[in-house]
This record gives sequence, C-alpha cells and structure tokens, in this order.
Amino acid sequence: MSDEKIKIGISQGDVNGIGLEVILKTLMEPGIVEICTPVLFSSQKTVSYHRKVLGLEEINFNPIRDFSQFNNKKVNVYACYEEEVNIEMGKESEVGGKYALISLEKATEALMNKQVDVLVTGPIHKHNIQSPEFNFPGHTEYLGSKLGGEPLMLLCSDDLKVAVVTGHVPVKDIAQKITTDKVYNKINQLYKSMVKDFGIRKPKIAVLGLNPHAGDNGVIGNEDKDSILPAVQKASNENKLVFGPYSADGFFGNGTYKQFDAVLAMYHDQGLIPFKSISFGNGVNYTAGLEYVRTSPDHGTGFDIAGKNMANEDSFKKALYMSIDIFKTRKLHAEITENPLTHTTIKKER
Repeated sequence: MSDEKIKIGISQGDVNGIGLEVILKTLMEPGIVEICTPVLFSSQKTVSYHRKVLGLEEINFNPIRDFSQFNNKKVNVYACYEEEVNIEMGKESEVGGKYALISLEKATEALMNKQVDVLVTGPIHKHNIQSPEFNFPGHTEYLGSKLGGEPLMLLCSDDLKVAVVTGHVPVKDIAQKITTDKVYNKINQLYKSMVKDFGIRKPKIAVLGLNPHAGDNGVIGNEDKDSILPAVQKASNENKLVFGPYSADGFFGNGTYKQFDAVLAMYHDQGLIPFKSISFGNGVNYTAGLEYVRTSPDHGTGFDIAGKNMANEDSFKKALYMSIDIFKTRKLHAEITENPLTHTTIKKER
C-alpha cells in the first residue's frame, strides 16, 4: 500500500515570507507520511535555516538530488539549488522572487513528468517574482500556460466555493471582459469541476451579477441582462441547476450562498472579499480546469509576521489534504465514466 501513496510536490514560495513556516508546520503533523509522500522543492540549507529560526528542529527530512533517492516514508527535500541564499525574513527582495520561481519551475516540471502526482504551492509575491520567465499576474496564469487546459480560480472551504470569471484583471477592464460566451464557458468549467473534482453529481450553481443590484434590469448598467442572464439561461436549458444573476451584497449578506454548491463571481474582489470574510484561514485556492491538480493556501507571503513563528498553517494543511481528495475523486470519476453503459430505450409490450 505504501507504494500507492500520493506524491505531493510542494513549491517553497518566497523564502523571506511565511511559506516555509506553514509548510514545515504542516509536514510535522503526526502521521503525515502515512497518508502521502511530500516532496518539498527547496534546498537543504534553506530548509535548515528556516527550521532553526523558527525553532522547528524536531522535523527531519530526506535530502535528495534526483528521484532515485526518493523515500516514500519520509519528508523529501529535493535540492533545486546548492548555493547559500541570502534570506532576509520579512523583506521583499529580488532574491525572494528568484528562488520562489526556481522552486516553482522545478516542482511544475516534476508534476508534468509524473514524478509527483499533485502540486501544492507556497505563497509568492507577485511583484518580486516577475522576470522574463515569469511574466504573469500570478500562479493561476503561469500554471495555465504550463499544464494544459483553461485555468479557473476556485476558492474552496467547507462552507463555500467561489470561482471568478475575470481573475487578476484591473477593475477598469472588467466590464468589457464580461461576455455571454465567457460567462457561459466559466459556468461549464465550474460545473465540470464540481462533478469531476468534488464528486457532486448534480451541482447547484449561483451566478452573481456585475453591477449593484444585478443592474436593476438595466437601470444600473446593461451587462447583467445582456451578457450574464443569457449565459445562465443557456446553461439552465441544458438541464444544469444554474441560477442568477444575483445581487452580490444581498446574496452573501442574507446567507443565500448556503443554498448552493458553488458560486460564480464576475471579478476577483466580488468573490474573494466575501470568501475571505467567511472562510479566511481555512480556505484553499484550487486551480480548476487543468489536466493536473494544484492547490495553495488562501493567504499571501505574510512578510509582517515572517520568522516570528506566528503563522497559522491551517490553510496550507487544508490545501495539502484537498489535493489528495481531488486527485482521488478525479481517479474515481475517470474509472466510473471510462466505459459507460449504453442507454437503451425499452419498449413496452402490449
């Protein structure tokens, strides 16, 4: 059975932030290597530095330089680099971005080569990681360019799942990107993810409007009735349980979200502000729509508390466990849909 454990690739995130703290605290969890085999893409020196600064000396790991040295009963640290890194806890620096990208590239490569089964990413700083190799607004877009498929940012907790039509897009550009085709495609992506990744056979999905009060039938903008409503109707006509558009403030304020399996918001803050208000610290950022499974915690680099042993690892821990659950659910879904029974209409005998 041990050989069948899921191999979890973990990118370290920004070395000056709280990424390695929440990773190490999670990997110290008793029995973690009984349910999966973690592979942290970092270096022995970097991990040892963080372990010492944070007083987490009790965690042991197996340093490897290639996957022939892999040990499925220990936490493995794959050496992405050998040099000493100038770590400055709590500081945004080019060094932090450089080594976050090295780790991410190596972990993504291992995922594509099937040396690991899933990817859990540590938090990066979206400014200092920018380079000729990483010219993206964030993880979601980068992984979309590497892993095949159409990425969909999906924030998940026990109580709420929220996806967005437009992700890392300036507010001034949002309205022109809300088209019927795009909203309809995102509805379908979200629907498929609920079925394939979360095992919900007939998901119930709410779609939010763009404007205040969902446009009030054109009084406060036309996007809701001209672009969003037709997409909802089209999906509904395909026998999908899709409803909306809803006015976002009332939808979350009166708890209507509790009646749905997932919610599709039109833009980043419309979905993420209520999500983080309701689920912060327990949420997971899942990139749906890709050929591979990738999750991450729902927080950033936390420079203000880096190196102080104050970071809460719950979100990263949930991201790790969710990656396992989704991988298994996908595998089960593939098995049960591989050879579906042919539907035959039985004629009644007179």
